[in-house]
Amino acid sequence: MDNILIWIISFLAIAGVIIRPFKVTEAVYAVFGAALLLLFQLITFSDAFSGIAKGLDVYLFLTGMMLLAETAREEKLFDWLAAHATIRAKGSSGRLFLLVYLVGVMVTTFLSNDATAVVLTPAVAAAVKAAKVEKPLPYLLICAFIANAASFVLPISNPANLVIYGTNMPSLMHWLSLYLIPSICAITVTYFVLRFSQRECFKQKIRTEINLPELSPGGKTALIGICVTATVLLAASAMNMELGLPTLITGIITSAIVLTRARKNPVNVIKGISWTVLPLVAGLFVVVEALNKTGMTQQLSGLLNDAIAQSETAAVWLSGTVTAIACNLMNNLPAGLIAGSVLQNAHAPDLVKSAVLIGVDLGPNLSITGSLATILWLVALRREGQDVSAWTFLKLGSVIMTTALIATILSLWI
Repeated sequence: MDNILIWIISFLAIAGVIIRPFKVTEAVYAVFGAALLLLFQLITFSDAFSGIAKGLDVYLFLTGMMLLAETAREEKLFDWLAAHATIRAKGSSGRLFLLVYLVGVMVTTFLSNDATAVVLTPAVAAAVKAAKVEKPLPYLLICAFIANAASFVLPISNPANLVIYGTNMPSLMHWLSLYLIPSICAITVTYFVLRFSQRECFKQKIRTEINLPELSPGGKTALIGICVTATVLLAASAMNMELGLPTLITGIITSAIVLTRARKNPVNVIKGISWTVLPLVAGLFVVVEALNKTGMTQQLSGLLNDAIAQSETAAVWLSGTVTAIACNLMNNLPAGLIAGSVLQNAHAPDLVKSAVLIGVDLGPNLSITGSLATILWLVALRREGQDVSAWTFLKLGSVIMTTALIATILSLWI
């Protein structure tokens, strides 16, 4: 009976995060679900704390990245970058689309998919505003889709990568041998399908006469801080270190230097950060901890072992597809936690592990709540006065994600 109640509460909590009834922030449903599990004594406070503690590195990472992004926003760094991108587009909406996409690939690769959502979205919003684009949404959609499509180029490209492999993270060179070709495939296919779906936007004219604003000293410091953060994260990844603390430290140092030099009140930056993301993640981790108590991990491990024994090729396709769908039912961070536990229990071969990781990283392009990065993108989008319904995103994502997922899993045998 307890197991059934855990599943019902978990389902309702995750459904609330996905559907967001009454337009209440997603965090409320995740936290409420965790609270109900505690209230009905379906999970102990010790287990709940253990679940929350598993997300510590993610909380630190997000806090540091959001602090960097908000500091850069306050110093008009994004407006400056937007003006440069718009000038380089030379009046071509198609060229602007490609430029934004390429920048998204770079940001996701070296700063993570969450950074793309937090850092790049306001920059793109500023770019299309400067270019007087009538319909900015096609350009903003790039930030959501590339945040997931490019999120397995490097281990640091997605915090979920660390969750999948745990303490058995491959070396940087081994990682590239496994995922470089699939990453190129995912990035390329996603670009062409997204570009085709948004082809109407290329009929728009964009402004060519744009004044290039001067970058303030604070903006230059913020830019340097972002570059330093990318370097630090790459070094930390090469040494198999956790990424949260380095990101938080560089974010705090950069923000402190910028605010001190500009003699600005830090309250504005602190207020601008979307703090509700942290309880959202914590609530989801508690829900997963409760689901693990139902014996789900052991059952899934048994099913995966049976599938591998029958046909490794079929197991690759099945595990990648099922994981991709699961990410959209419960978000890729908790799904990644479950998948990581299942893989370790099942002692899966490399091809199956790769398919699962691709499902966790690329699969969330199906729905608007599939990954934390997409939720962060949605929050950033609302701040810019834009919004996308779950149905609109699903219709687009079903084509883009399905096409990219099939092509990327196929590339594993190259």
